Amino acid sequence: MVVRMRRNTSQTAKRRSHHAISAVRTSKCECGASRASHRACPECGRYRGRIVIDIVARKQRDERRNKRRQTELRESGQATESAKEEKATSSS
Repeated sequence: MVVRMRRNTSQTAKRRSHHAISAVRTSKCECGASRASHRACPECGRYRGRIVIDIVARKQRDERRNKRRQTELRESGQATESAKEEKATSSS
């Protein structure tokens, strides 16, 4: 059976011309770091001149989590393996 109203390749290509992936648009923040448009800056936490994300609190939370993970690993006996991996990555 033959398709009665077949689209030719040029029509298909014209339709698919809008399917291309566009590049990520970046802009400069007040602190000088590049960030994605319409997003808060990951370095300073500002968006449109206001502080939206508390970077200091986030860093403290991450440090507490890492410390808790290290103590759990130490108690379970897996800390020696992770310490070797950290030394290997830090010396590279």
